[in-house]
Amino acid sequence: MTQQPANPAEPQLNLRGAVDLSALAARRPPAAPPPGAGAPAGGEAAPSAFVVDVTDDDFGTAVLPRSHTVPIVLDFWASWCGPCRQLSPILEALAAEYGGRLLLGKVDVDANPQLAAAFQVQSIPTVYAVLKGQPVPLFTGAMPEQAVRRALEELLRVAEANGVAGTLSPEELGAPPEPVEVPLPAAYQEAYDAIERDDLDAAAAAFQKALDADPGDEEARLGLAQVNLLQRVRGADPAAARAAAAAAPADVAAQTLVADLDVIDGRVEEAFARLVDLVRLTSGEDRDAARQHLVGLFGVVGDGDPRVVRARAALASALF
Repeated sequence: MTQQPANPAEPQLNLRGAVDLSALAARRPPAAPPPGAGAPAGGEAAPSAFVVDVTDDDFGTAVLPRSHTVPIVLDFWASWCGPCRQLSPILEALAAEYGGRLLLGKVDVDANPQLAAAFQVQSIPTVYAVLKGQPVPLFTGAMPEQAVRRALEELLRVAEANGVAGTLSPEELGAPPEPVEVPLPAAYQEAYDAIERDDLDAAAAAFQKALDADPGDEEARLGLAQVNLLQRVRGADPAAARAAAAAAPADVAAQTLVADLDVIDGRVEEAFARLVDLVRLTSGEDRDAARQHLVGLFGVVGDGDPRVVRARAALASALF
């Protein structure tokens, strides 16, 4: 992770965040309640109650529920980052000035690698907002106060347009609020209920029903792709599968099964590299099957994921 120079361009808000926050939201809160206010880089006392430390463990309880009341601004920083020491005091002063209309959460990327990875932070400082549980990219790099103020004003305008126009009091920050339960669409609920009872066929049928009703439903498409992945690896013996793949580098069935297992295990880049190599080793129908399987895994991970972007380039090189 590197520092990035100041970026004077105006930040553009995009409510279609490309970050899946569900896994972080499901994390258990820490045994002790989080402190009511955080500390800025350098360890001095925070300038207001509206600046809090955010960690991997308390993100789901301290941030996501409050993002339905006020926008949450996340400052990704590290103690060794020079530009962070320029930007953080500006953000902290503005958080105090807005008096509870937004909450500034400080994320030390060294201490909280899961949050940094979930938000795909490549350089610091990076600033995100969370609005109604959805990530909103703001800007990267140190920016002057006037530009930061404009970005926060635009965030507050978008928040109000989306029904998020509350104000937090310092007393409310003493303990995290109860998580907000957002009702799921009926088809999604049917699919998740089926997954809970280990009925993957029913889950796939529910997601397919949602797609039939709305072919542009990306959540249903992603859900169906993930369920199909679970169906493919059901009953597989990982050790035997890996041994078979090692013995037959050009065997499409053996290699694609291990790639599926790698994705399930979170070894996404290894899965992609395996299938790119398979494309290089094969020809004809086998090569096309390997390519199609890799493209299908792109859909499981998400087209906006930087690992997918890199693997698409590698696939193009292998094909041409």
